[in-house]
Amino acid sequence: MHQIRVYADTSVFGGAQDEEFKENSLNFFNKVTNGEFIVLLSTETLRELSGSPKEVQSVMLNLPDSSIEEVPIDDEVRDLANEYIAAEVLGQASFSDALHVSAATVAGADLILSWNFRHIVNFNRIRGFNSVNIRFGYRTMTILSPKEVSDENESL
Repeated sequence: MHQIRVYADTSVFGGAQDEEFKENSLNFFNKVTNGEFIVLLSTETLRELSGSPKEVQSVMLNLPDSSIEEVPIDDEVRDLANEYIAAEVLGQASFSDALHVSAATVAGADLILSWNFRHIVNFNRIRGFNSVNIRFGYRTMTILSPKEVSDENESL
């Protein structure tokens, strides 16, 4: 069975400690632990997590090593993030969010998960990211919140 490779941004880890998002985030991470998903972690996510509370960091630290794939932030990722900015999908102040989407795109993730409804899980922005991706020869990305993959009675 093909394991789905999911890029989870920092908000998904933080969501595990937030009352509004906790249940769905933890359900997702349980699926990761059970082998349903491989979670892609970029060096940008790791950088952001390094400044987060210990409880948030522990969510990542408790994942099995076999369920984690590290994604570097290299020139290709930075270049694609800059293209999102140039196309005005995001503003320069949201470069970190552009890095998350570009890292997932370059790594060939099957899915991006985020609780960031303003800059990532947003219909117009998703259209913009995918327009840039197509223009530069990348595939389109599916971007969802953990709520859409956490139903215990459903399977992707």
